[in-house]
Amino acid sequence: MPPRHSLPEALLTTLSTTRGRSDRLTHTEHLPARPARYAPWPDSIRAEITAAARAVGVEQPWAHQAEAMNLAKTGQTVVIATGTASGKSLGYLAPVLSDLLDGTEARNGRGATALYLAPTKALAADQRRRAAELAPPRVRAALYDGDTPPEEREWVRQYASYVLTNPDMLHRGILPAHARWSSFFKVLRYVVVDECHSYRGVFGSHVAQVLRRLRRICARYGSSPTFLLASATTADPAATAGRLTGLPAVAVTDDASPRGPMVFGLWEPPLTENIGEHGAPVRRTATAEAAYLLTDLVEQQTRTVVFVRSRRAAELVALQAQDQLGRPLAARVAAYRGGYLADERRALEGALHSGQLLGLASTSALELGVDVSGLDAVLMAGYPGTRASLWQQAGRAGREAQGALAVLIARDDPLDTYLVHHPEALFAAPVEATVLDPDNPHVLAPHLCAAAAELPLTDADLELFGPSTAPLLPVLERRGLLRRRSDGSWYWTRRERAADAVDLRGSGGSPVQIVEAATGRLLGTVDASASHTTVHTGAVHLHQGRTFLVRELDLENSVALVDAADPPYTTAARDITSISVLDTDTTVRWGEGRLSFGSVEVVNQVVGYLRKRISTGEIMGESKLDLPPRTLRTRAVWWSVTEDQLLDADIPLDRLPGAAHAAEHASIGLLPLFATCDRWDIGGVSVPLHPDTELPTVFVYDGHPGGAGFAERGFQRAVQWLTATREAIAACECEHGCPSCVQSPKCGNGNDPLDKTAAVRLLDVLLAGAPEAADGAPAPTGTDS
Repeated sequence: MPPRHSLPEALLTTLSTTRGRSDRLTHTEHLPARPARYAPWPDSIRAEITAAARAVGVEQPWAHQAEAMNLAKTGQTVVIATGTASGKSLGYLAPVLSDLLDGTEARNGRGATALYLAPTKALAADQRRRAAELAPPRVRAALYDGDTPPEEREWVRQYASYVLTNPDMLHRGILPAHARWSSFFKVLRYVVVDECHSYRGVFGSHVAQVLRRLRRICARYGSSPTFLLASATTADPAATAGRLTGLPAVAVTDDASPRGPMVFGLWEPPLTENIGEHGAPVRRTATAEAAYLLTDLVEQQTRTVVFVRSRRAAELVALQAQDQLGRPLAARVAAYRGGYLADERRALEGALHSGQLLGLASTSALELGVDVSGLDAVLMAGYPGTRASLWQQAGRAGREAQGALAVLIARDDPLDTYLVHHPEALFAAPVEATVLDPDNPHVLAPHLCAAAAELPLTDADLELFGPSTAPLLPVLERRGLLRRRSDGSWYWTRRERAADAVDLRGSGGSPVQIVEAATGRLLGTVDASASHTTVHTGAVHLHQGRTFLVRELDLENSVALVDAADPPYTTAARDITSISVLDTDTTVRWGEGRLSFGSVEVVNQVVGYLRKRISTGEIMGESKLDLPPRTLRTRAVWWSVTEDQLLDADIPLDRLPGAAHAAEHASIGLLPLFATCDRWDIGGVSVPLHPDTELPTVFVYDGHPGGAGFAERGFQRAVQWLTATREAIAACECEHGCPSCVQSPKCGNGNDPLDKTAAVRLLDVLLAGAPEAADGAPAPTGTDS
């Protein structure tokens, strides 16, 4: 057997040279090992905590952990933004548990409390276990979430000193009932916000306002807790923590944890004989390729996790690998995803840790802080959306400082294809900044209502909730939601609970319930904004590996009735979209062209759907639908070119619609490389002659009311973004356009028309006028008012 440090290289060589795969490995990156740097335990950490840490193998903290502990004890807002397996938990747990131990010496045994927030229930449960390892039982740690029985909830409110929950429960359950939590809030010393990089976009903006409401309630009871945040490595984590909490923050970013050498491969699945839309070539899916690679790794006794994008894909990868392995190795492969019971999840983690399991196909449920060590390899079936998530997932291998292998397997889409052929975009670029906009009035308004229901709003609260607050309050009064009393305070006027008016993870509107018609069983929900395209009558709906057909979408009652089915096709909604410019914030000259950013109104109507054969993507038929139009007011970036530029680019008018449409699709696919979003978070419209600009124009907009910050990031990074878009189209080996370059899985026009060659020429002539800027942002060489 080769030495441990050379094992990853040998594994990758074997994977790429067997079974005719030599052309699939597009790049290999070698990341060197990093030694550990230690520091003494700070004097402020109690002896009981340091003794417990030594008992679990931590003789001394790493330098960044000690730095975080010292900063936390000064009362500053601290964000620990270091790599996977760098011990962020100990960095915040040691000072928190030390203060809670001090609090146990009070007469009531609860002289200090702390609140822990996690994006998932599983992570909160994992953190409670870690707290129990480090602190004696008199520090009472307790979970408080939707699964906590009613009889336990009262005990938690009255006696627990370390409460672990999630932002949703804080928003709906704790803050509206703050009077019942008064003894907890009076002595609240710390608020821990774990995995804070996951709070981005609209969800992050909602959480930012929940944290402001929390600060306001704490002030009401006389406390001012210290905020401690933990994050994957992101750009400018202090600024992100500041936007999230509304407080100035200091970042701990110098990772002193040890890391073994890593070999990182970029992998492109082969083209198949299948033909997709309009005769386009189709590659083997990333999940199918991952199953093949997992099979080979398990056969070599390599402990491996495969990260996939959906629960269904996790089950499929595990099943395919089991089928290929046969007995007895098939029993050593399993799936891991959200929705499993805690005991099932713990059993899988233990089996992987012990080596009983060799292969695990997982959703990102395993990415967020769950303690899994001893892995040899990580496969990623598709780019996980951000470089921060990529390194989170890759970091699951080699956690005991041994050599590790990571492989990113490209999906058949523009972004993944671009990345596996442009390794510098992954290995030479910094991780992204987290994008969120707490001042979005569509996010802020319901939180102002919730805050007023908790405690009447006063002028003193205006600064806390941000600059959009003052102009919003009279609007909410006109809508009959708030009322201003003679003392100047704003009160909630309705009988219903204000907190119920917003779903932190949704985008507004009542979610549509998905109900099995035969049994009345609730399968799940879908955001109202997505219901027309995902659960329209006739749509194929997947739920936990099972397939359903939507019998009826009842918009009046917000219910989609479904029947179990096994059709040989998937469905894709067809829609028509129009866009109008409401307000232009900024326009920058790009030679004769223009780049703009501002507010738009998007009117979208689903008019039908396609049925596509699962095996080939072949279109089997189209059905019409009669659904009402939906209107979205949001933020957009758009660019326009002139008729002279079209002549220079040799693009006749009959090819312009296909050129603009293809450029729009590819730019949507590439924007997630520059803004922390998914392509499903954004939309686009291309118009050969737009009435507002009076020019051929391509729009890319945020798919959330009021915007989410993604289009603005595209405007700021437009030169780099559109250059990457042009390169992605030009480099694709297909002839007329395919899913790897200009075809989109969510196109409402059935990917017609698309003109790949003309799209490259269109982007060439646009970029020829782009201003130079050191940071990649468009330089303000000329701005139109």
